[in-house]
Amino acid sequence: MLNLSQNGCSVWVAASATEVLRPTNVALGKFDGVHLGHQRVIQPILQPAANKDGETNQPPTPELIYSTVVTFRPHPQEFFTGTPRTWLTPLDEKVQQLRSLGVEQLVLLPFDKELSALSPQEFVDKILVQQLRCQRISVGQDFCFGKQRRGTAKDLQLLASQHNIPVTIVPLQTHTDNLSDSGFVSLPPISTSLIRQCLESGDIKNANLCLGRPYTLFGTVVQGQQLGRTIGFPTANLQIPSDKFLPRHGVYAVKVYILNETTPTTVPQLILGVMNIGNRPTVNGINSSVEVHLFDWSGDLYGKQLTVELIEFLRPEQKFASLEALKTQIHRDCKIAQKILSGEC
Repeated sequence: MLNLSQNGCSVWVAASATEVLRPTNVALGKFDGVHLGHQRVIQPILQPAANKDGETNQPPTPELIYSTVVTFRPHPQEFFTGTPRTWLTPLDEKVQQLRSLGVEQLVLLPFDKELSALSPQEFVDKILVQQLRCQRISVGQDFCFGKQRRGTAKDLQLLASQHNIPVTIVPLQTHTDNLSDSGFVSLPPISTSLIRQCLESGDIKNANLCLGRPYTLFGTVVQGQQLGRTIGFPTANLQIPSDKFLPRHGVYAVKVYILNETTPTTVPQLILGVMNIGNRPTVNGINSSVEVHLFDWSGDLYGKQLTVELIEFLRPEQKFASLEALKTQIHRDCKIAQKILSGEC
């Protein structure tokens, strides 16, 4: 188990039934991305907020009930296909997002042959009632569970009612639920799949709208080939976790924070820049890399941890005839990014 905390707040991460803090109010799902739709599913199981006098808006409960997100590890798709999966929010990021919402516990149910064989009835009885001691459950409208995904959200509501456990079924959310004047129309409901599709196509604006925040990469600066220095655009080469989902290869306008430069009582300094994801075909690169050029900044970044927020996709990666042509294009990229980001700040 893990107890991941920051600024006095923590999320208890349990990887087995013996580690779970009980009783629980449970939000069920995969929650990759912790996007706006996920946040609506999580909302019903959170502890009631206190008013200005420190009192809650509901009568006190006789015992502490832990607001708990329950998901699966590995991802069911990974279990059945044997193919490793990359995540919009790997575990550390997921915990960070859940903590910001007020979730107290994350339970990672081991998705194995035994769990996948449980019928919907057995899942409710053995997992939700016996192991988690659920008092309340929240799921999305499209939630499925049990062997061969036979159980629906309505089935869960019926089965849980046999144990007097209320189930909230949250309707699917679209952009227009929160952004009626955004100009984005005819989009499918917000989902992890939709966000991945947006990122794969370079549609950062819609991906960020679905998430309710910028899509973010976290990485450590490592030694690169230092080719950027030779053309006047030094870059920080980022080592990104291998299970992090990377968007379309190309150039992005980004906001960057240097995490190591801060203390718990200070706010990280915002630095604007451009980022390139790709194989660097102009210099015959082979391996994919993530490189960030920071505007109006100099210093030693090796070993530092950076947070990079993707704001807008500028152009696909391309091969140039010469380093001079690449330098000219990077100069254009920086000018465009500065214009975009100055309107953001």
